[in-house]
Amino acid sequence: MSASLGRAAAALLRWGRGVGGGLWVPGVRAASSGGSGSAEHLDTLVKKDKVVVFLKGTPEQPQCGFSNAVVQILRLHGVRDYAAYNVLDDPQLRQGIKDYSNWPTIPQVYLNGEFVGGCDILLQMHQNGDLVEELKKLGIRSALLDEKTDQDSK
Repeated sequence: MSASLGRAAAALLRWGRGVGGGLWVPGVRAASSGGSGSAEHLDTLVKKDKVVVFLKGTPEQPQCGFSNAVVQILRLHGVRDYAAYNVLDDPQLRQGIKDYSNWPTIPQVYLNGEFVGGCDILLQMHQNGDLVEELKKLGIRSALLDEKTDQDSK
């Protein structure tokens, strides 16, 4: 494991620890899907917020490792204001989002209404710096830029 990846993994673990094992995330809206997996409804959901995540569980309690990784990557970048939809609560939503994106797995991440991909894609974007650039296009400054500035000034 590279040194920078090791530091990122350690930061993810530190960030994920909360009192009592729970995580409190200000700004995250664990939104209701409204019980519909129709393309029109999903189109509305993915375009309503700058950052939208369909995951198994909630940001506070992800129910799979891939969903947890997406939540942790967003936290690492300081993304606090996003909509999160728990596909485990709604089978129509779970299948509907897969059909909508033509992507077979959950989690799914949307930035500015555009499908980005799942955990693997978001992790790759994080590692190569593309996520910082994509967030910048949305008017979101990655917290990693602040961390780098702090390290450079030392």
